[in-house]
Amino acid sequence: MSIYLENHKNGLIKWYSWEDKTFQKAKEEKKPIFISIGYSTSQWCRVMREESFEDETIANLLNHNFICIKVDKDERPDIDKYYKNVYKLMNGQNCASPISIFLTENREPFYTATYISPFPRGNVLGFQELLEVVIDKYANDKKTMIEKGQEVLEYLNPNSKKIEATRLNINITETITKHVMQLRDKTNGGFAEEPKFPHTSTVDLLFESYRETKNRDILSTALFTLDKMAKGEIHDKKEGGFYRYSSKKDWSMPRKEKMLYDNANISALYIQAYKATQNDFYKDIAFKTIDSIISNNKEESLFYSNSLKKDDGTIFIDKKIILSWNAMMIDTLFEASTVDKKYLNIAIEKLEIALEKFYIDGELYHTEENKAFLEDYAYFGVALLAGYRVTENEEYLIISQTILNRAIEKFYKYGKWKFSDFELTLYDDIYDSIYPSAMSTILLLMEKISPIIEADYTQIIFKTLELNSYNLMRQPLSSPKMIKVLLLYLKNDIMRKN
Repeated sequence: MSIYLENHKNGLIKWYSWEDKTFQKAKEEKKPIFISIGYSTSQWCRVMREESFEDETIANLLNHNFICIKVDKDERPDIDKYYKNVYKLMNGQNCASPISIFLTENREPFYTATYISPFPRGNVLGFQELLEVVIDKYANDKKTMIEKGQEVLEYLNPNSKKIEATRLNINITETITKHVMQLRDKTNGGFAEEPKFPHTSTVDLLFESYRETKNRDILSTALFTLDKMAKGEIHDKKEGGFYRYSSKKDWSMPRKEKMLYDNANISALYIQAYKATQNDFYKDIAFKTIDSIISNNKEESLFYSNSLKKDDGTIFIDKKIILSWNAMMIDTLFEASTVDKKYLNIAIEKLEIALEKFYIDGELYHTEENKAFLEDYAYFGVALLAGYRVTENEEYLIISQTILNRAIEKFYKYGKWKFSDFELTLYDDIYDSIYPSAMSTILLLMEKISPIIEADYTQIIFKTLELNSYNLMRQPLSSPKMIKVLLLYLKNDIMRKN
């Protein structure tokens, strides 16, 4: 059981797990469902647990009138993504953790929120008052709630969305350059105001664009961002590694939470910067970041998901092991080994352990308890391919292709990609939120593996790009990983025609 779920296990609320028998219980007892989704190092998840879920009145209302389900978002990213889509549809904006969802007994969503305070604030109801309203309406006006929930579910159906397509054109490089110059922070680096995140996919796209265009302004923008990040407070200069985001646009006042995926992807950027400039500054930052991840995980065979430095200076480590996040780190280790061979054996060791623990009888897993999602297939396939490129071990190439083909069978249909093939109908998108989209990554794997093997994925790549072409060509920086795929596809398409 995850630390997040363990922390709620002995509280006042009777939490059920996400499984068929839980939903069947809701139907049999004709009770609405309350779902709470979060993760261990989220500040507001902790506050909601300590304030709202430990309030006796709130706990009694939930226990007697609802079937309550607790979900760790890192273990079940499909549930988290699905209900973030529901929240956005119902509230017109994105949300962070925690997510709080009320459903009918048949799983129609009728109310969504994030953190719910036990106390009323202005026109916003406190948790107790909200529960009393929901209980009353469910008893006396359930029909309206069902209708509202069914309307939401209809909008979530991707088949109802109009598809707009436009021509895929290599001139996208001009749009990229134009948008980068407009959106970059000339003072602090990066591409946003505050809070400020690393936007690793965008910087990665800048390096790819530079390789295609040799535009020095593009390279300078990428390097300037990495310079400012390294010198800012978001960079832990003492221990190594980078925090998740900074509260200020000058990379100061960071949330002192380190995510494995961030540090894997950020390290890879500094390695790219070193290869582009031969400046040891970038290599040193990359290696110190990688070394900090390795040293913090010595007692475990693979890498932990995240850590948090508390106000008193103690470090809390969530020892959850997630395949997709480990795959990102393994990929980075193989890349680091092309600069310094000391990382090669570590990369091979971790890849072999991941194969042993998470690839069992042809089935891939996300955690040891949960089967894999599209992101696990995508990132692990890329890591295996990286392993093959560095070691020339053909077994890695064979497994990479096998995993890729299995992902196509499980998740792909007419240009669309499911994020999971579980009970929720959830399609992946092209946007890089906390890390690059799984759909973009699986296409990148196809582009990279195609020249090596006797297989042609051109039609799948083209159909996926075509289906998303309207948004890609208009707003390339919204989907930098997919734009990287597009650049590679267009370049390879020119080579194929010649």
